[in-house]
Amino acid sequence: MQDIFDTILGQLSPYRARLVAVSKTKPDSAVMALYSRGQRKFGENKVQELAPKYERLPKDIEWHMIGHLQRNKVRYIAPFVAMIESVDSLELLLEINKQGLKCDRAIPCLLQFHIAREETKFGLSLEEATAILRSEDYRKCRNVQVAGVMGMASFTENEAQVRQEFSQLREIFQTLKAGFFPDDPAFCEISMGMSSDYPVALEEGATLVRIGTLLFDGLSTK
Repeated sequence: MQDIFDTILGQLSPYRARLVAVSKTKPDSAVMALYSRGQRKFGENKVQELAPKYERLPKDIEWHMIGHLQRNKVRYIAPFVAMIESVDSLELLLEINKQGLKCDRAIPCLLQFHIAREETKFGLSLEEATAILRSEDYRKCRNVQVAGVMGMASFTENEAQVRQEFSQLREIFQTLKAGFFPDDPAFCEISMGMSSDYPVALEEGATLVRIGTLLFDGLSTK
């Protein structure tokens, strides 16, 4: 019998998008239930939850940091994190570069943009991101790999508004790709869409969707 995990993967497949299973607050057993079925990308909001899970769980899990990240916490995840999706300042990017240098790795990152009408969400404007990418400090970075963009739409039942916000993020991605990464195949990710709006995000060009509540609440124990 097909459950929500199979359903979501089936929906993602035509778009060649990938699932980041948002495992914040979920026990190890829930992570392993999906791991046993082939899921490898998991997303966490807090370093204090992510770091211990990394220690306890299989090392081939690709952990994504998707929550707001404080600079003083970067060092705890720099050795292993597969991607930091929530880069919202030059200062944070420079700290990630600093810790990446210590770990002798280039840490993949996404620039987070504020596309929602809600003021509570973090994120850059296109102008702020452009200033970062043009800065001399960024140009010196060798231990970060900017791989794309991330954003969260407004929490609303207005699908037209959500679609417009996702479309805006796709346009930001295209602008940055053309202006700064035209020959860089690694700059390829648009992370957008969560439990309530991921079908719209897929239609608007998402390559990564971050789904937690819908996925784990609907998971069968087969």
